[in-house]
Amino acid sequence: MRQAVYTTARFGIFLNLSEYVKQKNNGKKPSFAQNCACSLTAGGLGALVGTPADLILIRMQADSTLPVEQRRNYTSVFNAMKRIPAEEGVLSLWKGGVPTITRAMALNLGMFTTYEESKQRLTARMPNNVSLAWFISATFAGCVAATMSLPFDNAKTKLQKMKANAEGVMPYKNIFDAMAKTMAQEGPKGLWVGLPTFMLRICPHVMITMIVAEKFKKLLL
Repeated sequence: MRQAVYTTARFGIFLNLSEYVKQKNNGKKPSFAQNCACSLTAGGLGALVGTPADLILIRMQADSTLPVEQRRNYTSVFNAMKRIPAEEGVLSLWKGGVPTITRAMALNLGMFTTYEESKQRLTARMPNNVSLAWFISATFAGCVAATMSLPFDNAKTKLQKMKANAEGVMPYKNIFDAMAKTMAQEGPKGLWVGLPTFMLRICPHVMITMIVAEKFKKLLL
């Protein structure tokens, strides 16, 4: 559900923004700076739409690690979507929205800008092997996106899973406080804990999505 909502939204927004910018450029492809702006906008808006599903995903994954009396026991994403507004208020579906949006903007910035820039340069160098250029660009984009977004992803997860201590105080104030405390306790490397595993998760997703998107664009445009 998270991927269906969030990924569809950010891809659709990015592709439409890119096409709009191209028209404004009189047919010239968007510049690197323009791709950055389109990527950040698409990531932010896509994450805004996808935050409820992301919140439910994190809660359902964390449920089995909690003591039995603290578990929420959602039976499905639809059960959670119904219970959260009823038990906590509608706006509770957007708990952790700021870190989710921040993480998505970092991921999109690394993914779309790297892919578009790499694709333009590689297709110019290998005009007879465009598919290979797409594949290499998508692989590179996946690695950059994973590296850029992991610190925000780790902090976002900590924020969405955190609970108040005995005094009622939350361990983190915001995403940047979570990142600062992680650095203080574990050093800068603590921000990139799990990077190889994260790359194995992000890279295939980026590669498949980008290449499929290119195929669809070729068919439809």
